[in-house]
Parts: sequence; C-alpha cells; structure tokens
Amino acid sequence: MIGEMVMNTLETNRKLCLTQQSELRHILEQPRLPADALGRFLEQHARLHSAQAGLGAIWSYEDEIFNGLSEAQARYIPPKGEHSIAWMVWHIARIEDIAMNLLVAGGEQIFSQEGWQERLKVSWRDSGNGMSHDEIAVLSAVIDLAALRAYRAAVGRRTRQIVQGLQPSDLPRKVDPERIQRVRAEGAVLEAASGIIDYWSKRTIAGLLLMPASRHILVHLNEALDVKRNGEAFA
Repeated sequence: MIGEMVMNTLETNRKLCLTQQSELRHILEQPRLPADALGRFLEQHARLHSAQAGLGAIWSYEDEIFNGLSEAQARYIPPKGEHSIAWMVWHIARIEDIAMNLLVAGGEQIFSQEGWQERLKVSWRDSGNGMSHDEIAVLSAVIDLAALRAYRAAVGRRTRQIVQGLQPSDLPRKVDPERIQRVRAEGAVLEAASGIIDYWSKRTIAGLLLMPASRHILVHLNEALDVKRNGEAFA
C-alpha cells in the first residue's frame, strides 16, 4: 500500500512536470513574451534539479530518481540500453553548463572552476555527445557520484543567477557567434557531434532556456526513471 502511494505521488508529480514543460514551451515560443516568462522557467527548472541546489522546488525529479537508488544501480547500463543513470546526470549537467555559461552568459563553465574535473574523477571535458558505448561504460564506472550530484547542483545554481540577470527583452536575442566559437575552441562538444553547435547557433536565448536548459533535462530524467524501474531487481 505504501509503495503504491509513493508511485502514485511520483506519477502525479511527473505528469505535472510534463504539463508545465508544455506550458513553458508555449510561453517561450510566443513572439511577444509575457512578463512572467523568466519566472515560469525558474519554477520548472527548480523541479528538474535536486533540493541540494537550493532552488526552492517542493518536488525534485532528480531526488525522486536517486531516492533508494544504490551505487550499482546508478552505474548500471541496461543490456538493451545506451546509458547509465550516472552518465545521464553527467550529460545533462555538462550540456546545461556549456549552454548557459558559454552561450547565454558569455562566462566560464562551472566545470572549468574549482577543480571539478579532478573531483569528478573523469578525463572527459566535453558534453558526452558522440561518446562510444565503451567510453560511456568507463565513465559510468569511474565517476564520483557524490561529486557528480554536487556539480550538477552548482550548475543549477549558476543557471538561476544567469536567468535572474536577464530581462524579457533579452529572450528573443540570437546567440552571439563569438560564443559559439568558444564552444568549439574549448572542446566542449566533440567534432563528431558538431551538429549540436549548429543547432545552438540558430537558437534564441528563449530557445536555449527550452532546449537544453529544461526540456533536454526532462527527457533524460524520464529516461533515467525508466532505467531505475527496469533495473530494480539489479543490486
């Protein structure tokens, strides 16, 4: 009975999150953005991060996934799957870090500060797009999980600072081409996955708040939930 109640709560919150993402897309794709557009983004973004990020969400999708999750389950790659939960959290954190800090703010990546690469115990600096199955398996096995969640929380807090500094009039602005070149110069995206950079170059700031800073996260958290559910028998 308790398990059913927990599952019902999870599904209720997840469906609400999906509905709110659709509403956010409708808002951010309007030619004339409403005054509360940035606030609506921040509300949805908070739900997609852990409570340890301190963003004020009542319910956290990330925390829901990690609740009761063992280290082995976090690193597990399903036989017919491509990604572990650990890799997915790494990937969404790197993509958000790159897009928000290099492209939206024109600043420095969180990853490049405070020794995050050493703390995470990984050799990769890119977004994870274009990684081979073997590379995904190695990253899943070696990454420090506590540091990973702390890194993602730090990325979420920085995103909030960036968005709180924006004005609605900033949202229709296209990404500065010089910032796109920084992504290439810093090796933040592999050449094999350069189509992502081309995609970003055509986006507005509002478009980046949708993809990757909210919808991309939600897609992978849904995937992570499926991996958790399908691997519950795995210990």
